Amino acid sequence: MVRMRSRTAAIVGVLGTALMMMAAVKQTTGPRMPPLVGESMYGPDLFNLYCATCHGRDGKGAGPVAQSLKTPPPDLTLLARRNGGLFPRARAKAAIAGGTATPSHGSVDMPVWGPIFRGLDPSDARVEVRINNLVSHVASIQQK
Repeated sequence: MVRMRSRTAAIVGVLGTALMMMAAVKQTTGPRMPPLVGESMYGPDLFNLYCATCHGRDGKGAGPVAQSLKTPPPDLTLLARRNGGLFPRARAKAAIAGGTATPSHGSVDMPVWGPIFRGLDPSDARVEVRINNLVSHVASIQQK
């Protein structure tokens, strides 16, 4: 009987220790890394996660890393003005998705997001939605 109680106590002790260790593993210490793939498909959220570090939250090209780039990021709010008042949707989509020879997109300074999105998310449909929503957001911030 004593032997059985000792064995039961040992098992309970081991299980308790294992549960405490599992709980400790789930706890994070220090700053957490932001997710690489945002859950939101909302254009402004995508822009803030992927584009604002260079282009700024307002899209004017003054993001926190803009000064450290070899090629300054363009003011995205002027795309329509520079295109005769019409937002160049197809050109913007190609620049984001990776189908254009824009020097700032695809160089070391600016990633082409289409292949990155495809590498981070296996769903082609979600990748397409992300790109289209980013383009729509950039269209919505155009200066009149």
